[in-house]
Amino acid sequence: MLNPTQAQDRACALIDLARRAGADAADAIYSGSSSESVQVRLGLLEDVERSESEHLDLRVFSGRRSASIGSSDLSDAALKELAERAVAMARAAPDDHYAGLAPESLLARGPFPDLDLADPVEPSPLHLREQALACEDAARAVPGVSNSEGGAASASARVFALATSHGFAGATSGTGRALSATVVAGEGAGMQRDYAWRSAHHAADLLPPEEIGRQAGERAVRRLDPGRVRSGTMPVVFDPRIGGSLIGHLIGAMAGSAIARRASFLLGKDGAQLFAKGITIADDPLRPRGLNSRAFDGEGLPTSPRRLIDDGRLTGWLMDSASARQLGGQPSGHAVRGAGGAPGVSPSNVHLEAGTRSVAELIGDITDGIYVTELIGHGVNGVTGDYSRGASGFRIIKGEIAGPVAELTVAGNLLEIFTELSVANDLEWHRSLNVPTIRVDGMMVAGD
Repeated sequence: MLNPTQAQDRACALIDLARRAGADAADAIYSGSSSESVQVRLGLLEDVERSESEHLDLRVFSGRRSASIGSSDLSDAALKELAERAVAMARAAPDDHYAGLAPESLLARGPFPDLDLADPVEPSPLHLREQALACEDAARAVPGVSNSEGGAASASARVFALATSHGFAGATSGTGRALSATVVAGEGAGMQRDYAWRSAHHAADLLPPEEIGRQAGERAVRRLDPGRVRSGTMPVVFDPRIGGSLIGHLIGAMAGSAIARRASFLLGKDGAQLFAKGITIADDPLRPRGLNSRAFDGEGLPTSPRRLIDDGRLTGWLMDSASARQLGGQPSGHAVRGAGGAPGVSPSNVHLEAGTRSVAELIGDITDGIYVTELIGHGVNGVTGDYSRGASGFRIIKGEIAGPVAELTVAGNLLEIFTELSVANDLEWHRSLNVPTIRVDGMMVAGD
């Protein structure tokens, strides 16, 4: 895998080859990664994996026509052939009125801030094994845990570089560290499974493996002997582990490409009051050590913190250059690049700001409700906002979390869900999308 300077130079060299081959404009990305993971089960080593990959992707423009092509062969001869083939493909492609690079006047200019995304200490395979064993041992030590699906520890590294033909060049690098455990509680047909995990750029930001294992074991045991619930309309409370999915549906509907295709339940809602006053959802790409932090986006534009929802009101769309041209706006600095093709959009480090009430206060007036800890299936319509997902969790009776429940469905419409959403004060920062405990009144619950 190349280092950031080498990766940036290689991307710039590919741009030069594309221009010599006749491209009117071009951008190139280098993506390199390495990872090592150790899996244990029942105290024994089960699997060790090591992988490395690197790839160069080239997008070229011939007038309003474009083509994308990639290669894992980074030799000079291979890249020269790649550039020539890409230009020939672009000349044969149909016109796209909205295709093109980001506006040159908006490009990010270095030096870029150091976001502290790389852990200088690379763990050994032996250390990863010890961490995985400690995770699983702690989970299996919880009374009621009867089996294990394993403990895991992993370490990874990534290098990304972007170069464009109109003056941008930048590269970033980062590391990843992760720990997890998954265990089973109970026996026979009454068995229940649950997990716990953490990931971070730096090992120092992880919970101790014993704590992660303990959480996994206790969660599995708490789910034993679930009951059923009667169907009806009631408050539903979402655990922070899964509450972020509600905000994820909002973000997906904010994509400029979805708005341009008229395929979003937020169509016509720009500037609308979607949530109660006091609800704020923010995106901070410059957060030090944030899981999705980045100083520039996938088109070379600068990134900056932004409120996606400000005091309950939608502040606009997430746009790359193509969707901005379609919608008559400006790109928002949220472009991301995958392996080949045009950019998509994605936020970075998103959080729903905490409220002022504790979890106990948030649920204290609920006579009969559901506390959801797991969601199942993908029953969400991004065009209409209709929402229906399988769920399991716990009853809430007279303001207290009671016994476990399973085999139920929670349903509603996302616009109505957002209107009825309120939050507790227990926000934690260890995911790319962080939310406190969320309460939604008036959801449909389907059980018996």
